[in-house]
This record gives sequence, structure tokens and C-alpha cells, in this order.
Amino acid sequence: MSKICTIGHITKDRVVTVESEKYMPGGTAFYFSKALNGLNGKFQLITAVGESESAVVDELKSEGVKVVTVPSEHSVFFENIYPKNQDNREQNVLSKAAPFTIENTPQIHSDYIHLGPLLNDDISLELIKGLSKKGKISLDIQGFLRYTENQKVIYSDWEDKVDGLSFVHTLKANERETTIISGKEDFKEAALVLANLGVKEVIITLGSHGSMIYSEEKFHHIPAYVPKQVIDATGCGDTYMAGYLFKREQGCSIDESGRFAAAMATLKIQSFGPFDKSEKDVLELVANGEVVYN
Repeated sequence: MSKICTIGHITKDRVVTVESEKYMPGGTAFYFSKALNGLNGKFQLITAVGESESAVVDELKSEGVKVVTVPSEHSVFFENIYPKNQDNREQNVLSKAAPFTIENTPQIHSDYIHLGPLLNDDISLELIKGLSKKGKISLDIQGFLRYTENQKVIYSDWEDKVDGLSFVHTLKANERETTIISGKEDFKEAALVLANLGVKEVIITLGSHGSMIYSEEKFHHIPAYVPKQVIDATGCGDTYMAGYLFKREQGCSIDESGRFAAAMATLKIQSFGPFDKSEKDVLELVANGEVVYN
């Protein structure tokens, strides 16, 4: 039995800037798996990719990741176009992979089941309900707020949130996502709304200002660790969640798990690509790193 299982698509990403055009693998499941594998965590990845991304799956398997692949004709293909002002990203979905359903997803028994949808129809509500009987559901809300219209990504509230969140133990959302899903600008008020819908641990990531976790009527303010340099923020939230669940599964407290997760995200942002450090590196940053609270 795997301690942690993650379900989500590995994507093909086309990143276009004024200086270059690059192709690279991506997706919550990819960055989460890379980070957790770096910690030697006992986990399983369930993904769905087309032939174009089969080499990425083979690479993960060669690194020791236990991967189960759901048949799919295509991979998810994201196109991210950044103008000179990189705050105004244009995001398009050029192809989609097979969704995860009760029928095509293998039997799972894990302490935590981390769901990383990239689009609103990636993971069915029925599957979430079924999986909640097999382990604690952890959800990165991002994908359930992403809809496509003429291949363009638009953000909107999750239509099934009232029913869906009642099955979620741990929820992760960034600032923008928190406002969309809760309807609140104040993050403490937002956390209360989400907790009232049934979420046991609400995690709100606040970038360089750290993160806030609400559980059992208590707010935990987790600091951010100051990076030596900011190189690549892609996958930082996924890396954070890998570290958080890794520690929670071991029985660590919310505060200890949050600090460990925050340190992992800082190490990730200091270099290109997925997390490539060790648990020892993370613990050293936790012990000696400069921190900033929200």
C-alpha cells in the first residue's frame, strides 16, 4: 500500500516568451511526483498521457516512481504565451487527455490521495466520492476553477463545490483561487467558508508572504523562507503540497509540516525545473533560513 497516491495529468507545455519558445513536461502530478520522489516517499502516481508524453512516464519509472497509466489518445497540451509584461499570460489548451473516472481508475488504498486536476472535467465528482472511502482526499483546487472556451482558459467557480468539498480533507488554493472559490477577499473569512463546507485543513498559499492553514478552529501562520535567488516559480505550489503531505503522513503537526513544505517551495524556486534537493537540504533551510511571515 502506498502512503500517498496522486492523480493527475502530466502535460506537454509550450512556453512562448518574447525571447524564446520552449517545450517541457508539466502539471500538478509531475511536479508533485518529482518532489515526493526526492524525499524517498512511498507513493503512487496515476496519470493519463498520450504517446507524446510516454517518455516522461518512462523517465519517472526509471527514477523509481510507481506509475499507473490510464489509456488516453492524447496528452493535455497547454500553451502559455507571455508578452513583455509577464503578469498578463495568455493560456490555451490545444488538446485534452482522458478524464479520470470510477471506471478507468484502478483501486487505491492510501493514507492520502492527492488530486491535481488541471481542468474542470479532469476528475469526476463520483470518483472523489469513491476515493474518500479509501483515504484522506487532498485537493489542489486550481483545475476545478479552469474552464475552456474556444481553447482559451477562463476561471470560474467550481459548480460542484458544495457537494465536492464535503469529501475533501485537505484543500490547497492560492490567493486568486481562494477568492474565486469562497467569494471572500479576506483570507481568514475565506478559510471559514471553506471549512464550513467540510474541509478539515484549508491551506492558502500567499507566495513570498508565506501561507496560512486553518484547522480545528485555529489559524496557523506559516512563514516563507527567503530564497537566494528567484529563478522558476512553476510547480512551487505542487512542491509545497508534496512536502506538507509527506510530513502529515508521518504524524507531524500542521506547523512542522507547513514549515517543511514552505522550505521545499523555496528550494524549488531557486532553480529551473522540478524540485531536485534532499530531505536533509530542506531541514537545513528550516533550521537556518531567513523567514518572512504573512
